[in-house]
Amino acid sequence: MHMTAKDIRKSYAVGDVKTDVLRGVSLAVGRGESLALMGESGSGKSTLLHLIAGLDVPDQGVIEVDGQRMSAPSDTARAHLRRQLVGMVFQQFNLIPSLNVRANIAFQAQLSGRYDPNWCTDLAQRMGLSEHLSKYPEALSGGQQQRVAIARALAAKPSLILADEPTGNLDEDTAQSVLNLLLEILRETSTSLLMVTHSAKQAGALDRQLHLRGGIIAP
Repeated sequence: MHMTAKDIRKSYAVGDVKTDVLRGVSLAVGRGESLALMGESGSGKSTLLHLIAGLDVPDQGVIEVDGQRMSAPSDTARAHLRRQLVGMVFQQFNLIPSLNVRANIAFQAQLSGRYDPNWCTDLAQRMGLSEHLSKYPEALSGGQQQRVAIARALAAKPSLILADEPTGNLDEDTAQSVLNLLLEILRETSTSLLMVTHSAKQAGALDRQLHLRGGIIAP
């Protein structure tokens, strides 16, 4: 399996109150497979995504991507693995406003030392961004900005894309178009996808769907 999470547990304390967010979550995503993670707000979906990305560590359990342990205790080790193995796409685009489209797409790949100008040019073309490379994010529509964000995530040739409601700020037609583009490129590159979504239609376009309920995977 490309990505595995085994018996992941995570709780947070606010004052004297401890909240168990994840209560023993196990899941796996195969190479080139797309998995939709669904569930009510507060069910732990974003927390799980952050743990898989190595942005935080679980209280218990092991997370591996390509055999590399993303749940390592060292911040530095997790950051290095994240740059090498994981691409992230968020609902809020998170583009760098002072960089043009070309530089935004290349940014993550350059950080990880995996910059390939030909691949970046190909991604821009596939995403319909070739005519916008010298523009800045503020001059783009929401759909265009999200396509830049997806191209940026793919530019470093990650093993796994983690997407948190990536089309949540887009209208339905634009959302479907953006998702179709992403899935097409993922299939060609054998890149895996774990996507948090509230949309049953979007989830249905992926290979599998899982529901998180009360901090566990629903049967």
